Amino acid sequence: MIDVVQEILAFNAGRDPDRLGLKYRNMRASPFGFLRGTCHLFYRSLPVDALFDEAPPVWSCGDLHLQNFGSYKGDNRLVYFDLNDFDESLLAPASLDLVRFLCSVLVAAPDLGVGRKEARAMGRAFLDAYLASLVSGRASWVERDTADGLVRSLLAGLNGRLRPAFLDGRTTLKGKRRCLRLDNGKALPVTESQRERVSALIAGFATQHADPDFFEVLDVARRIAGNGSLGVDRYVILVRGKGSPEGNELLDLKEALPSSVLPRVATAQPVWRAEAERVVAIQRRMQAVPMAFLEPLRFRKRSYMLRGLQPSEDRVNLEVARSGEGAVAGVLASMGSVVASAQLRSSGRDGSAIADTLIGYARESRRKDLLDAAQACAVQLRQDWKTYSEAYDDGAFEP
Repeated sequence: MIDVVQEILAFNAGRDPDRLGLKYRNMRASPFGFLRGTCHLFYRSLPVDALFDEAPPVWSCGDLHLQNFGSYKGDNRLVYFDLNDFDESLLAPASLDLVRFLCSVLVAAPDLGVGRKEARAMGRAFLDAYLASLVSGRASWVERDTADGLVRSLLAGLNGRLRPAFLDGRTTLKGKRRCLRLDNGKALPVTESQRERVSALIAGFATQHADPDFFEVLDVARRIAGNGSLGVDRYVILVRGKGSPEGNELLDLKEALPSSVLPRVATAQPVWRAEAERVVAIQRRMQAVPMAFLEPLRFRKRSYMLRGLQPSEDRVNLEVARSGEGAVAGVLASMGSVVASAQLRSSGRDGSAIADTLIGYARESRRKDLLDAAQACAVQLRQDWKTYSEAYDDGAFEP
């Protein structure tokens, strides 16, 4: 039997206490927040079942849930809607991502403002679109001209967003020089040694580019974003870009750790030189277009992922009371197509199933089996959240 409290404490040992405290608070707030913060526990609790072990291997997000989709600017400077978190990514049975996502829909039902029956119907909308896209055998992508519904509205709004307005939300302007804001709940100050380490890492990276001055570091802060990775070494970096102040750029630098899904997966994995190379390689395979500035970096014995800063608020609002049940179900259908396209796009690479195998899997899959498995996981997760909440309230997670 798994000791939920000790598992969580052991997994998060050594993390930045300021941001770890935020993670524990978010996990206490709701079962969905708990799901986001305990990917490792989810897979430890997953039953051994043919549904998981006999599905074809695919390149997987590893931590697929409602909040791991969003907009981002590609390296071609266009804005896309796609999977946007690959920290836990690996080669795994196709059903693992599906069941975790469906579980997230069921667990998030109160946050969405729907009952369990409606949440299950939304899960079916996701599955129907996923399976239909796999059967088609064609990978698609979602950008402003191909999107519809709420996703189209999101991308259309972002397409018109001006760089100065984005920078103004994250920085303060002193004359012609910007510095990062620390008063908006998105960043914390760094120590001088952290600033020097990050600046040295970016300076080394800059020498590989035709315009190294573009990556001149102007300011550094510890970034607050996500949930599961809170407390991991992560920074927001303000760089010169095309010139101060309006041409500055914001970068996200995050340490890469081993995938917590790996102990549950028997599928043989490629040998990666560093964890950041795993994350970046899989992300490039699965996304329609790579994120801007996406690169793996190494500093001594630690590896980091660099990319353009993606605002966490640039997501579709999935509250039914605000957007409508039909519109939210449409977003989940888009998510299903995105997942299928990512699997097709990365098919036949380093052990992943070829497209013909995925098409056969889609034709034979039973929606009910996947939904029932997700329901069982949701029941277990709510029980684990209750155990966690009692321990949290008793002070077990205080620094």
